[in-house]
Amino acid sequence: MGPHPAVAAIRLAVRRVLHDVLVTHSASSSCSPSAASSPSTRSAPAPRGSAPRDDAPLVLAACSGGADSMALASALAFEAPRAGLRAGGVTVDHGLQQGSDARAAEVADRMRALGLAPVEAIAVSVGRGGGPEAAARDARYAALDAAAERHGATAVLLGHTRDDQAETVLLGLARGSGTRSLSGMAWVSGADGRYRRPFLQLDRHTVREACLAQSLPVWDDPHNVDPSYTRSRVRHEALPILEKALGKGVVEALARTAQLSRDDADALDAWAARAEADVMTTAPAAAGGAQAVHLDTVGLHGLPTAVRRRVLRRAAIAAGAPAGSLFARHIEEVDRLITGWRGQRAINLPGRVEVRREGGRLVIRQG
Repeated sequence: MGPHPAVAAIRLAVRRVLHDVLVTHSASSSCSPSAASSPSTRSAPAPRGSAPRDDAPLVLAACSGGADSMALASALAFEAPRAGLRAGGVTVDHGLQQGSDARAAEVADRMRALGLAPVEAIAVSVGRGGGPEAAARDARYAALDAAAERHGATAVLLGHTRDDQAETVLLGLARGSGTRSLSGMAWVSGADGRYRRPFLQLDRHTVREACLAQSLPVWDDPHNVDPSYTRSRVRHEALPILEKALGKGVVEALARTAQLSRDDADALDAWAARAEADVMTTAPAAAGGAQAVHLDTVGLHGLPTAVRRRVLRRAAIAAGAPAGSLFARHIEEVDRLITGWRGQRAINLPGRVEVRREGGRLVIRQG
C-alpha cells in the first residue's frame, strides 16, 4: 500500500524540484574550468536509493515549524537520499514573540529527527524599514542566504503554497502594481536560482493533510491570524469573501493569473533589455557615486509604453535609485519628460537620483 495521497503529492512536488537541482548542478559543474580540464575528477551521482556521497550537492529546507514547511522538510528528508543529494534544514528566529528562541530550537530538533543534516537555528534582528512584514522577510532571506553560503548549499526550498501565491497576487492588485508584481512568487528565484518553491501548485489543505497523515507536529504562528498584518486579513477576510461572492476556484484562478502575468512580464523585460542597448549610454561615475545614464528621447518615444517605462526603471536603478523605493508614480513622472515635454524642471527620485531632460537626451544621475 502506497503513502497517503497528500504525502505522495508533496513528495512528487519535491522530487521534481530535486531533479531540476541535479540537472542544473550537473550542467554548472561540467562547464566549470576545473571540471573541463580534469574530467576524471568528476564524481558520478550515487545510485538511486543509496546513501548520498559526502560531496553530493546539499539542499536546505527553510522551516518555521508550520504545516507548510514541516511538510516540505519531511518530503525533502524522504526524497533527497533517493536522488543522491544531501538534505539539511534552517529555521529562523525573528525574535518577535516571547519564547521564540526555544521554539526555534524545538523546530531544529524536529528536523534532525526527520534525518536532516546539517540543521541550524539562526536568530536575527528585525528592523523597521518597509513595515513589520517586509522587515521580517528581509531579515529572514538575509539569514537564509548566509546559511546557504556557509554550508555550500546548492538550493534552498521554501514551503509557499498555491494559497500563498493567490494572496500575493491580491496584495499586488490592491497596490495597483504592474505585471511583474501580479506575477507573484517565482518557482525559482534568488542569486543563481538558489530558492525553489515546490508547493506552488499544491493547496494549503493538501500540505496540512500530509502533516496529519505522517503525525508531524506543527506550530501555528499566531501572527498568521493577527488582523494587524495585511496578509492575514487577505487570508482570513478577503479571500473567503471573494469565494463566497464568486464561487470556489478563486485561489486557483489567481495563481493561474500569476503564471500568465509572469510569462508576459518576462517577455516585456526581454524586449526592454534589447531596447535599452539602442537608447542608453553611460557616463563615468563621480567619486563615490553611481554612473550617470543618458537616454535618447527620440528612441524612447517610439517604444510601446510598457517597454519604455521598463527601460526608464532599469536606467534609474543603474543610476543609483533603490529598486524597492521606486514606484510606478515615479516612473510615470519621468515618462512625462518624454511624452509630455513642456520644459519641466528636473525630477527627484529616491536615492538622491535626479532626472533631467537636456535637448534630445534624458540624463539620470545621482546628486
